[in-house]
Amino acid sequence: MRRRTFLASFAASLAPRLTWADIGAPTFLAAGKLGEDFFLHGLAATGTSLFQIALPGRGHAAAAHPTRAEAVAFARRPGTFALVIDCASGETRHRLTPPEGMQFNGHGAYSADGSLLMTSEVLAETSEGRIGLWDTARYTRLTDWPSHGIGPHEIKRMGDGRLAVANGGIRTDPVDRAKLNIPDMRPNLTLLAADGGLIDQIELPDLSQNSIRHLALQGETIAFAMQWEGDPAEPVPQLGLWTPGNAPNLCIPPEAEAFAMQGYAGSIAATADRILITSPKGGALMLFDVSGTHVATHHRSDLCGAAASAGVFTVTDGGGALWLADDSGLTPLATDETAWDNHLVALA
Repeated sequence: MRRRTFLASFAASLAPRLTWADIGAPTFLAAGKLGEDFFLHGLAATGTSLFQIALPGRGHAAAAHPTRAEAVAFARRPGTFALVIDCASGETRHRLTPPEGMQFNGHGAYSADGSLLMTSEVLAETSEGRIGLWDTARYTRLTDWPSHGIGPHEIKRMGDGRLAVANGGIRTDPVDRAKLNIPDMRPNLTLLAADGGLIDQIELPDLSQNSIRHLALQGETIAFAMQWEGDPAEPVPQLGLWTPGNAPNLCIPPEAEAFAMQGYAGSIAATADRILITSPKGGALMLFDVSGTHVATHHRSDLCGAAASAGVFTVTDGGGALWLADDSGLTPLATDETAWDNHLVALA
């Protein structure tokens, strides 16, 4: 019986996998909650849900395989699950588990050819960052690299295989997520080579309590979104731009809108000429141009998820709405009974 089960599993692993085009070519992935249940959705560019797959708990971000209709859904950090899901059948093909004493931290990224999955992780007791590496043929653990910081969150693969890592700098309790080192936290933005070697890194010594959390790529520039852990009465930027080899450019909004984000950027997205950040705490989004100059601020309750596709920004809110966003404002796209979670992930 065990032999027959193994052979059936082996044969299934060799069967051709459906592509994203085969299942309707979703444009985005998004986690959400409906009633008391949690799901991963595949969304069309129009905002229509093409599929929804049940999750065992609250999801955070997802990573989409570059060709196969396959995604990894990550739990809200500290992660207790990372599920490899066949988005055609809804089947969970693998449930990933990091080594003992480690936790997933909400995000992951595939290599360009899809043969490797990289996951954001921490050592539970110290929040020291690691990048887990998984062979996607059967999702076996290969090794892990140091992230060169505390509390890595979002990671982004650049076109040439380098990996950008947002090390948030916050040490947290492994059980209740209590923040343990706010007075002396040191976030950084790190660039790793395709083999894991450290290439470059920046810190923000004058804003050491501005946790670097989320990333978007704009050519060679890495746009990074931050969450302020310092004095809430102090206005600080929530967006920075960094071209490796240069100093970071912190993007300061007009004085009248300095507190619109309430110190918290929840998601970030970029097109060729704009960068967008959202704040569910502030009920706002801001748009900046490539030089870091503020262009516009728009308001909507509980905005957070953000992604760019075909040069267009789409954002989600916790009330179930999807919006198109540009310099002029927000345009309704679709509504759903699902309460969308923090992130909207573009497949291309």
